[in-house]
Amino acid sequence: MYYRPSDGPRQEEEPVSADSRGVLGVVGTATDGVETLRTGLVEPALALGWQVAVTLTPTAARWLRANGELDRLESLTGLPVRDTPRLPAEPRPHPVADCYVVAPASANYVAKLATGIADNQALTQVSEALGTVGVPVVVFPRINAAHARHPAWEGHLGALRRAGVSLVYGADVWPLHEPRQGPADRELPWAAILANTAVRAD
Repeated sequence: MYYRPSDGPRQEEEPVSADSRGVLGVVGTATDGVETLRTGLVEPALALGWQVAVTLTPTAARWLRANGELDRLESLTGLPVRDTPRLPAEPRPHPVADCYVVAPASANYVAKLATGIADNQALTQVSEALGTVGVPVVVFPRINAAHARHPAWEGHLGALRRAGVSLVYGADVWPLHEPRQGPADRELPWAAILANTAVRAD
């Protein structure tokens, strides 16, 4: 069995069913739209045959725990939603991911990922995947026009592209608005995110 490094000593991996596409690591961060992670991404991915393992940043986990979505995600996927590291003696709660998709990714998350900062479980997993051969990573930066004008922003995107990250980014999928001036009910481009994930995984 091919083994990819994870967050501790190697343990026997959970078997993936024959009709599964593999394990999709879904990471959500604390930004608008994460409350639709289940309906926008997790449910469609499950329908396509993925086994889905969800990890959230600590703040995103607080948001989704408060509105009941965290419990719904766990019930739907059959796996715990991770937001903290496990103890050394604890078993891995998730199978090893074959592909990662970070959506929505806040500007803060993108900046940390691009500069190698891994100060929470959601960053640790994806940072490791960037250096692991054969693990595609897809990132949707959920930002506004002010974020994009920051002088470090283009450098962050360039660093992620050099690492092999597939960015769901651009005016064709997510036109940028000024802060607090975009449509209040704006839906994230879940279809584009899922399509990009399928292409990279294949």
